[in-house]
Amino acid sequence: MAQALASSPNNPCSKNGFTLKRSLWTHQKYFLSCRLHSGRSSNALTADKITKQWYNLVADLPIKPPPALHPKTHKPLEPQDLSAIFPDELIMQELSNERYIDIPDEVIDIYGLWRPTPLIRAKRLEKLLGTPARIYYKYEGTSPAGSHKPNTAVPQAWYNAQQGVKKVVTETGAGQWGSSLAFACSLFGLECEVWQVRASYDQKPYRKLMMQTWGAKVHPSPSNVTNAGKKILHDDPSSPGSLGIAISEAVEVAVTNTDTKYCLGSVLNHVLLHQTIIGEECLKQMEEIGEMPDIIIGCTGGGSNFGGLTFPFIREKLNGKLNPVIRAVEPAACPSLTKGVYAYDYGDTVGMTPLMKMHTLGHDFVPDPIHAGGLRYHGMAPLISHVYELGLMEAIAIPQTECFQAALQFARTEGLIPAPEPTHAIAAVIQEAMRCKETGENKVILMAMCGHGHFDLASYDKYLQGEMVDLSYSAEKLKASMANIPVLVP
Repeated sequence: MAQALASSPNNPCSKNGFTLKRSLWTHQKYFLSCRLHSGRSSNALTADKITKQWYNLVADLPIKPPPALHPKTHKPLEPQDLSAIFPDELIMQELSNERYIDIPDEVIDIYGLWRPTPLIRAKRLEKLLGTPARIYYKYEGTSPAGSHKPNTAVPQAWYNAQQGVKKVVTETGAGQWGSSLAFACSLFGLECEVWQVRASYDQKPYRKLMMQTWGAKVHPSPSNVTNAGKKILHDDPSSPGSLGIAISEAVEVAVTNTDTKYCLGSVLNHVLLHQTIIGEECLKQMEEIGEMPDIIIGCTGGGSNFGGLTFPFIREKLNGKLNPVIRAVEPAACPSLTKGVYAYDYGDTVGMTPLMKMHTLGHDFVPDPIHAGGLRYHGMAPLISHVYELGLMEAIAIPQTECFQAALQFARTEGLIPAPEPTHAIAAVIQEAMRCKETGENKVILMAMCGHGHFDLASYDKYLQGEMVDLSYSAEKLKASMANIPVLVP
């Protein structure tokens, strides 16, 4: 990581290498038209109105977030400290204080395959609940990978290809991120290697097949491919894995191969930056229908879909234009915001990544294998953690059986089967809608619906068969992992 930042040969991808057909765009226009004419959608945006800039919340915060620290010197990171794992442009975005960053034309062109995504009013769910609240959800499941993750996978792959990188490596939990990066790499001719958390690797075989269909190589994590994985397996041969472990494995490969870079699907500033296209679109959509949210709800694991929707609204909140309640929802089995401590900690289990000030359960905390694999991360994005500390948002935790009960109510009224991750948001939305029923308040509730659950039906089977149980964290395990959080000497 301490390599000097050197200018790499500029190797732009030829447009002929990834000329995109417009059949999917035609389908998207038809899909949006159907939603509009059904009276259920609030999306009047078209592809020529795709947001041209990402928004960087750091620029508008009254107190800047604490810097990430070098894992050995504990001094603030310099750009050259990240050059071994990220391309130059992503390093600049990670450390940027600029308010807006232009989206490359080639990335906008690919976004047009599925963006803008629809904003839909959940009228049938409202009717089922008998609530006066008006419920809207921003649906990201129309992307090729079925979630919000391609919003950052495409630019990350593009910037790596521009710098002449040949291969990228990453980790994935539920597989939404891994499949999104595999898709993006297939567009730019990059090799892609993925370490998928063992629990999800076993639970979600079709996500693995998606990655392989798009050309990625996939390992269960912990694996025998890396030193980090071998150590974990030596200590615990039956380890279910964790995102922290999988990150350690992918980073190890990146730093030991000069032609390889690392991509991350959540947590870091540049990832959340790319996801703000969700919130920017949503603001325009709500303006067009004359509504603004009283409360915004989203699930949180690492924080990318939550930050992507909420950050543009937080900007408006800081500017005094809006004042919505912003509520994060996390699994009761991995409650980093509600039960973790705000401290400098590693982003991975082995301790290869920079130290980040975040809400953490301890970098070697291994959550129980809940079905929402994308939320099984020991820490929260530093930027979201900072926003939480500033009092600009709140957080709650919900057990998984309540989440799946809410998911069935949603699926049986709205028709969409949610991924296990956004079921947490749905459960919290139903809680809020029922409070409105009691009080008579006609609040506008906006929800982040980050993806569909078509490859997660085994989880639904568990619930429908009555075999799903609520998992929680072990107090002893949490105490032990907390004790291993680094103590920094001032």
